[in-house]
Amino acid sequence: MALDNDLVKRYTEKFGPAILEAWTDRKQAILVVGRELLAEIALYSRDVEKFDWLSDLTAVDWPKREKRFDVVLNMYSFAKNERLRIKAHAAADERVPSVQGIWTTANWMEREVFDMFGIIFEGHPGLKRILLPDEWQGHPLRKDYDILTQDTAWVRENLGIESGQ
Repeated sequence: MALDNDLVKRYTEKFGPAILEAWTDRKQAILVVGRELLAEIALYSRDVEKFDWLSDLTAVDWPKREKRFDVVLNMYSFAKNERLRIKAHAAADERVPSVQGIWTTANWMEREVFDMFGIIFEGHPGLKRILLPDEWQGHPLRKDYDILTQDTAWVRENLGIESGQ
């Protein structure tokens, strides 16, 4: 369902064609925005629209799509008791602007997305693995990732035993 309310109108007036799509799902506005302006749109969301809490930042892999990743930000406004989801599409080789300087909660969330999907957040102050060992090969939440092969090899090389998989 296309969304054409005051919130979308304000974003569209401010960012024009960078607002690619808008709809609502379970009373939550969802905006798809241009990846290049993600940080600027996030700052506007926090400072002007009062979405002061970044409750989640994650990604979704659509491997058959040209821009295979959705980077997804879920925000909440305490002042308005309202939620907003912003998505930005990114190809496997495209960097995504970091929002860590806007919401400090994004720090570890962006590291997790980097670790699991391999998405690089431009401007992140310490983008490195957070869940897996530094020497781990690949990114396990990519849909083309062969976890059993990687797990077996890593366990054999680093623990000296055969995996129970």
